[in-house]
Amino acid sequence: MKIENDADLAVLAQAGALQGVQRIELVFPKFTDGRAFSQAVLLRRRHGFTGDIRATGDVLIDQLVQMARSGFSSAVLAPGVHTEAAQRQFDRYAAFYQGDASQPLPHFARAANAQDGGRKAA
Repeated sequence: MKIENDADLAVLAQAGALQGVQRIELVFPKFTDGRAFSQAVLLRRRHGFTGDIRATGDVLIDQLVQMARSGFSSAVLAPGVHTEAAQRQFDRYAAFYQGDASQPLPHFARAANAQDGGRKAA
């Protein structure tokens, strides 16, 4: 399912349009248009979408890590961009202090939960 940048996700969710969908394609018409980042976060956090969110369009490898943190699970790379170059972006960063779409708890809360055996509420 392709969702345009100006689509109202709440309306789509209320209409049941997201039910049973396995993949949602969000388009970056140009790399400076960040609406797809917001849509990915909303799909994951507010609408509970667990399927594949794919980035298409003007996808820069410099933005892949932020895409993943926003909820994207795949991306269509520009012609000539090798997957090895894209993977190096992910290899640069081992962890993040802030929470994100895949791990909502910030680092200090994750650490506190781990020390307490996971019993603390965040």
